[in-house]
Amino acid sequence: MRGAAALAASLPFAGLTSSVRGQAPELIARKVFFDNPDYINVRLSPDGTHLAYVAPLDGVNNLWVAPLADPRAARPLTRVTDRNISNYHNWAHTNRHVVFFRERDGDENFRAASVDIVSGAIVPLTPETGVKSFLQEVDRKFPEEMLLRHNARDKRYFDLFRINIVTGASELVYENHDYIGLITDSAFRLRLASRLTADGSAEAFERRADGSWAPFMTVPIADTDTTHLLDFSADGNTLYLTDSRGRDKAALFAFDMTTRQATLLAADDEADITLAIFDEERRPLAAMATTDRRRWHAVDQSVAQDLADLSRHGGGDITFVSNSSDLRLGSIYFERDAESGEYALLDRKTREVTKLFTQRRALDGLALRRLEPVVIPARDGLRLNGYLTRPIEAAAGRVPLVLVIHGGPYLRDTWGFSPTHQWLASRGYAVLAVNYRGSTGFGKAFVTAADHEWGGKMHDDLIDAVDWAIAQGIADPARIGFFGGSYGGYSALTAATRTPDVFACIVDLFGISNLVTFMATIPPYWGPWISVWKNRLGDPDTEAGRAFLVERSPLTHIDRATKPILIAQGMRDVRVVAAESEQMVTALKQRGVPVTYITFADEGHGFVRPENRLAFYGVTEAFLAKHLAGRCQPIGNDFAGSSLKVETGGELIPGLRG
Repeated sequence: MRGAAALAASLPFAGLTSSVRGQAPELIARKVFFDNPDYINVRLSPDGTHLAYVAPLDGVNNLWVAPLADPRAARPLTRVTDRNISNYHNWAHTNRHVVFFRERDGDENFRAASVDIVSGAIVPLTPETGVKSFLQEVDRKFPEEMLLRHNARDKRYFDLFRINIVTGASELVYENHDYIGLITDSAFRLRLASRLTADGSAEAFERRADGSWAPFMTVPIADTDTTHLLDFSADGNTLYLTDSRGRDKAALFAFDMTTRQATLLAADDEADITLAIFDEERRPLAAMATTDRRRWHAVDQSVAQDLADLSRHGGGDITFVSNSSDLRLGSIYFERDAESGEYALLDRKTREVTKLFTQRRALDGLALRRLEPVVIPARDGLRLNGYLTRPIEAAAGRVPLVLVIHGGPYLRDTWGFSPTHQWLASRGYAVLAVNYRGSTGFGKAFVTAADHEWGGKMHDDLIDAVDWAIAQGIADPARIGFFGGSYGGYSALTAATRTPDVFACIVDLFGISNLVTFMATIPPYWGPWISVWKNRLGDPDTEAGRAFLVERSPLTHIDRATKPILIAQGMRDVRVVAAESEQMVTALKQRGVPVTYITFADEGHGFVRPENRLAFYGVTEAFLAKHLAGRCQPIGNDFAGSSLKVETGGELIPGLRG
């Protein structure tokens, strides 16, 4: 803790002191970790004169604009008071309009609107309720128009619209009855579409001049997570895509639409290419892969110079957030693990890098803990990438450990600042995140190793990680906790019902308790993807598949559950509906297992409102402290303004009332 700065009493945390003569440092308030960041997604206008970003206004995230010449002269463009807007937004080529997205109470129906940065006028671009929308295409040839998709007509499929972002006028371009993906070009032409077949593979089709479709490409199910059609060149003759067919790790290719020949542009020996950036002319500039840290591969050599300039500015993993149309300026984000991330401006003419904003000012001066990349051997020989955060108390020997498991499952944990890791480490816990088999970015063989392994080898990976932490002398085997959401919540319930002796307590956020009922209640727009789930997870429409799903459901093994469980649920969740938590809570209570169930009426699949996040983490902190003997900040007023409801088991957690 050496070097921690003296902190003013007015700041929203208790402060830090060095650990002297065994005295523990004062706790950092939960609000520091879980409040909204000060700046998100800082993007340059196409002409390079303004910045747009998401930032809090009276505690709720809104869209802001500032002149680049004076970033402190920022002003809000929206004044939403109920719920954070989406972090995603995009400038129009008018240089005075920004398109942004909002949803209601976690229903995932993100509707689009534009705002005029001069007049402040907000114009809806999609229907206001019951519609999920996406931005499809933007090009400077059409400064007042964008292509968007939404599902107003049929909740399963997204039609394509050409929308005037100044007036809101909307023209139907394509009524979609079949496809999960539509690929357009810079001329706003629909060129390609893809759909999934019964065996989970993807079929791509090319649109002919007469509007009919011709077969273009087939992607086997093993490659669907790693093969993606990205964009067309400005002249429409070249398709750029990431492709893992015929190889394990996805690489970036250019595909000539005339000759039908593919050219390799970028590849990484250890990880998939998962992101590519392009200039205004749709030329690829660079491609990114991530093992433990991000690695950029320059496609255009100008990016090699950018990376050299940025490395001189400071450490961290780099994100190229946006560019001006002429590429003179770029907004850059530096991700860091033990301090706040930073937004900066890259001037490619002067080669200067200038700081714009600190993302989380409340972290200034705090002694945070490093996020250490680790490699854990699984029992069958797979190498599992993970991240370990050690508390200051670890220097004295074994400490309690919390296993923090990501959702998806076809996602991954990455390096950088983790509010959850830092919060838990500050309370005296070691924290271990594991990219179990099925996590993406490590090649298609690593993904397919998870086929039909929910609750099987995927869970074995997590137990192997716990055993590794114990063998390394990090974790106290009597004080191991589990924390997971969504698929991670399913994993938490699996831990509670399959390996209860490993864990002292379990925290489950909107986890799946019954795989059969889960697959029967997926949202309509997931429907076209069900063939992939049937082939990877299990098919509820066959007797054998249904039996398998039942056997791998935590609810089936409820008789093994003994350890205390905290379950949290957003009541507007459309991915893992509340019934998944409710049936688990009922079964646990019937067996006399100590369970606390808390709900949030105005949340969906994740807790967006800061008041609800603070309430949830306050309850969780008290729960973990009781069962793992970590440190605990009193709940105080952290329930204020939240929709927290204690459904059952409030008496089981200190400071929590029913």
